Order: sequence, then C-alpha cells, then structure tokens
Amino acid sequence: MSEDLRKDDSRIDHGRRRLLGSGGLLLKVVGGLLLFLPVLKFVDFRTRPRPRLIKVNRLLRPGGFLIEPEFVIFDLATGVVAVSRRCTHLGCRLNFNELENLLVCPCHQSRFSRHGKRMGGPARLDLPLYQVSVAPGEARNSFVVTVTG
Repeated sequence: MSEDLRKDDSRIDHGRRRLLGSGGLLLKVVGGLLLFLPVLKFVDFRTRPRPRLIKVNRLLRPGGFLIEPEFVIFDLATGVVAVSRRCTHLGCRLNFNELENLLVCPCHQSRFSRHGKRMGGPARLDLPLYQVSVAPGEARNSFVVTVTG
C-alpha cells in the first residue's frame, strides 16, 4: 500500500513541476512581450518632412485668388491665406469653383470653403492652411508659402 501512495505522490509531484514549468514559460513570454512592446511604437515611425518654402511671383488682386499646383492663395478680409488643394478624403486634387466660391473635389464631390472648412461630401477633415508671408518690398505680387506635411 505504501508503494501505491508513493506512485500517487510522484504523479502529483510531476504534475506540480509541469504546472510550475508552464507558468514559468508563460511568465517569460509575457515578460518578453512587455519588453518588446515599446519597440513596436517605432515600427511605423516616420520623420516629418521639412517645411518647403514656395515663392509665388504673381499679382494677387484684392479679394482674388491664385491657383498653384499644391495650394490656392486667397485674399480674404482677415488676410492672405493659402489652402491645400489635396482633399482630406482620398487625396485628389481640388478645383476652385468661382461661381460657388468653393474648392470642390472632382473624385467624390467633397466641398470646402475658401477658409479650408469642410462644407460637405465624404471628407471628414478641414483642409490644411499654410503660412503665407509677403516678400519684403513687394506689395501684392510676391508671396512665400510655407508648405508643411
């Protein structure tokens, strides 16, 4: 009978060892993941491109606009602003509709005001605005636009 008890004890002892061994393995895996998790933040890390300065040498009439490939410059009551021509929905190039005074996406008809505010369509975000400065000594015919992103 004592031999039977010893066999049962050895089974229990092996079961405990397996349980503790698998628990140790689990602890190692979880610990390894916790150490590796901060590295995952850098997997999709991208540096922001440097701002580009684009000089526009054209006359901007009061209340008028200038269309460039990447942006449109508007002379508004609040000052001169440059609005991106890239739609925030899928990136199509926007066109300016003079009759409606809106930037319109030819792909999915998102509409934006001259201030870059979303007016309708599938786009959910406003358009980026770029900093505009008047070149020194030039009244309304030379601008420098700082394009970011």
